[in-house]
Amino acid sequence: MAGGSKEIRAKISSVTNTKKITKAMEMVAASKMRKAQARMEATKPYVEKVKRVISHVAGAHPEYKHPYTQERESVKRVGLIVVSSDRGLCGGLNSNLFRKSLPQLKTWQDQGIDVELALVGNKAQSFFRSYGGNIVATISDLGDSPHIEDLVGVIKVVLDKFDAGEIDEVYLASNEFVNTMTQNPVIQKLVPLAAPEKTDATHWDYLYEPDAKTALDLLMRRYIEATVFGAIVENASCEQGARMVAMKSATDNAGEMINDLKLSYNKARQAAITAEISEIVAGTAAV
Repeated sequence: MAGGSKEIRAKISSVTNTKKITKAMEMVAASKMRKAQARMEATKPYVEKVKRVISHVAGAHPEYKHPYTQERESVKRVGLIVVSSDRGLCGGLNSNLFRKSLPQLKTWQDQGIDVELALVGNKAQSFFRSYGGNIVATISDLGDSPHIEDLVGVIKVVLDKFDAGEIDEVYLASNEFVNTMTQNPVIQKLVPLAAPEKTDATHWDYLYEPDAKTALDLLMRRYIEATVFGAIVENASCEQGARMVAMKSATDNAGEMINDLKLSYNKARQAAITAEISEIVAGTAAV
């Protein structure tokens, strides 16, 4: 019994240390989540404004039609930008995103459409390298405060392929922050842009300086960069929220395990005491 009690005490000590670690990670994640949410809220107005302007441009009828607003006659190859986290211990955040992406990849493959992947985050790189996807660009270790300048290279690879006709459509897969407990994986189409439905036949356009091509080329690139950057900032909030919930669950589970181990320890200790008393009584009776 002594050996069993000793093992249980060692387990209790180990689980207690684990509980301290998960509790600390929960508190760190909560602090980082508040900062990530502040960055997300600061980024959203710019991203939404760019999307609104692009929506208006897509609904206009300019003399110069930008390639990003024109559907290709046939789609033979698409580009998919996948935004994941660099670190784990954040519940099912990344796995849910990958489960959302795989059926779409299979649908494209069944249609004979090739897929080229641009991956953001170590988790996406590890997963799709083992999955066997055609990876054309990667970036990782963006940190808790990503900068849009760090993304230009990856986005440029994808857009250059679209401009060259090597890719016919570009999609973005990322996590949408609903609240601390809920993060939804979504896949959205970046280019070509779909023109909004018009309720009348009025034809209108903007006045561009210095010219439509120069202005729209720059504006479209900024739209793509802002959308991807906004998704990365939002994914950071999702990551910290999911990690905080996961660590809280781990802390609670550790507490329950400690209680069960203490109960087992007390039972083993009581059994040992009872056995010792029985031996004493038996020895006394023998004398």
